[in-house]
Amino acid sequence: QVQLVESGGGLVQAGGSLRLSCAASGGTFSRYTMGWFRQAPGKVREFVAAIAWSGGSTDYGDSVKGRFTSSRDNAKNTVNLQMNSLKPEDTAVYYCAASEFIRRSHYLHSDYDYWGQGTQVTVSS
Repeated sequence: QVQLVESGGGLVQAGGSLRLSCAASGGTFSRYTMGWFRQAPGKVREFVAAIAWSGGSTDYGDSVKGRFTSSRDNAKNTVNLQMNSLKPEDTAVYYCAASEFIRRSHYLHSDYDYWGQGTQVTVSS
């Protein structure tokens, strides 16, 4: 069973930066597509970023393009999300997710097989 644990969330002022990390255990991390999602109170879970097993391909949601960057270290079984120029609307619980199987999409909650518990990010104005 794959376990994912996020860290790095917190409170930051608008315009600031945070770096989230997700540590994986219990599976073959280097084979998984990894994703980041977020969910604000009263809203649906939103796709933020995805990174391919090799780290050579990344994709981002429109609301974070140009501000967020995802990277991974397969030797350390970790994936990161560098968040710059944060805005109050980025406030949400951020989740790390792993896709064990090859799928046509990486944008949906259902495209992922394992999820972390989430880490809170709060951006003050």
